[in-house]
Amino acid sequence: MELGGDTIVLLMAVAFVAGTIDAIAGGGGLLTIPALMAAGIPPVNAIATNKLQSTFGTASAVVAFARKGRIDFRRFLKPAIGAFVGSALGAWTLQRINPAFLSGLIPMLLILMVVYFVFAPKASEDDRHGRFGPMAMLGIVSAIGFYDGFFGPGTGSFLTTALVALFGLGLVSATAHTKFLNLSSNVAAVLTLIVGGHVLWALGLLMAASSIAGGQLGAHLAMRVGGKVIRPLLVTMSLVLTAKLLSDPANPLTAFVLARA
Repeated sequence: MELGGDTIVLLMAVAFVAGTIDAIAGGGGLLTIPALMAAGIPPVNAIATNKLQSTFGTASAVVAFARKGRIDFRRFLKPAIGAFVGSALGAWTLQRINPAFLSGLIPMLLILMVVYFVFAPKASEDDRHGRFGPMAMLGIVSAIGFYDGFFGPGTGSFLTTALVALFGLGLVSATAHTKFLNLSSNVAAVLTLIVGGHVLWALGLLMAASSIAGGQLGAHLAMRVGGKVIRPLLVTMSLVLTAKLLSDPANPLTAFVLARA
């Protein structure tokens, strides 16, 4: 499909802002997917094109964090492989099972995550002793990777929360490693969608250029200001995502409440 030049420029601007937010706290898809659909792009193509551009943006953030020595690739290699395999399985399962039930469950999980960050002791900027070991990390990250390929919204927030609450990482370190793990799951998902022929390549690559710039900016902001911006953005993006999911009358949780109103 053909889009006007002004529409493409607008989508690139949205991709830049989304890339910045995504590098700090995740949730950039809240901006790009609705923007793509508002431009008249069918939902599946919008999701596929968004995965392509966000993969580049996430890769950009990974590079920025890695240059500052913020990512322990050796420690997180196996979890990253787990995220890749989990996401590929999730995308495969998506084509065979209706994921609608998750749209009712995820808002509750997001609210629990918000409660954790609001009421838990302030997360340290430094790593501390984790509650669980490497095998638990592999299992949990693989499960979140499966979720990313199967459904997607809130993946970055879930990864960051798990790394902070369960494995003792400081907020900046958790954010950096979340980008690495999320990149792995994104690559698996986008490869699946490419095979399916759903990606709009020209638009996706133009948005990717903006997303790369946004990812660089967001990563540098995260490293400069740390938890002062990461924690509030995690809470804000989680609440926005919850509101967006619940605003859909077809959401099982919303439908349940409306039926009893």
